[in-house]
Amino acid sequence: MPNSKRSTLATVAAVVVVALVAVLVGAEVYVRNRATTCLAQSLESELGTGVDVDLSWKPVLLQVIDKKVPSVTLDSDDTAFGPAKEMTVHAVAKDVDLNATADSAGTIGSSRADVVWPATGILATVQSQGLGSLVTAVTPDADAGTLRFTVGGAGLAEFTVRPVVQNGVVSVETVDASVLGFGLPTALVDGVVQILATGLQQYPLGMQATAVAVDDNGVNLTLEGGRFTMPAPQEGQQQESCGLI
Repeated sequence: MPNSKRSTLATVAAVVVVALVAVLVGAEVYVRNRATTCLAQSLESELGTGVDVDLSWKPVLLQVIDKKVPSVTLDSDDTAFGPAKEMTVHAVAKDVDLNATADSAGTIGSSRADVVWPATGILATVQSQGLGSLVTAVTPDADAGTLRFTVGGAGLAEFTVRPVVQNGVVSVETVDASVLGFGLPTALVDGVVQILATGLQQYPLGMQATAVAVDDNGVNLTLEGGRFTMPAPQEGQQQESCGLI
C-alpha cells in the first residue's frame, strides 16, 4: 500500500479516535453534572438546601448500565434537623443502588455523617423559641464537654448542659442552673434542653448517633447507618429520575 494511503488512513483513524474520546468525555461531563444536580435536589429534604454532591470514581456512563454507585459524598452548609440552625453536614453514602421498585427508589448500603453545630447556630436556635429569647450567650467548654448558657446580661443567671449519646440517640443532661446561687425557672431550663435535644435527635437516611463532643466552637456529632431503603415517591408525585446514573 502506498505510503500516502497509509498516511491518510492513519490520519482518519486518529481523527475518529479523537472524536470518540471527545464525545465520551462530553457525555461523561454532561451526565455527571445532571446526576449530581438530580441527587442534590432529591436530598434537600434530608440535608437542607445547597447540597453539594460528589460521585465516586466510577464513570457515570457505566453507572447508567447497572444504576449502582460505589459512593456518594454529600456536603451541606444549610442543614436543619428539627429547629436547629446553621448546622453543616459532611456525609458519605456507600453502595448506592438506584434500581427502583414499586416500594422504593433504591437502597443505600451504609452511611456516615459528621455534623457540626456551632455555638452561634445553637444560640440563634434557642433564641428563636419561646423563653429561649432570654438567653444571651452560649459558651462551649471542650474540657468539660458542656455548653454554658447565659440568661440576661452580666452573667447573673447561667445554666450548663452536657450532650451525651445513649442507645444511638443524643440526650441532653442539665449539669447545673442558678441565678446568683438560686435555682432558675424550670420552664426555661427544660425548654432550652428540649430545643437542643430536638435539634440533635433527628437524623437522615436512618442513621443513629455514635458519638458527640463539644469543642471550642460548638457541638460535633457523628452519625452512622446501615442498609437504608429510600422511599418511593408519594402517590401523585412524578418521580424525577436520577436514572441517568
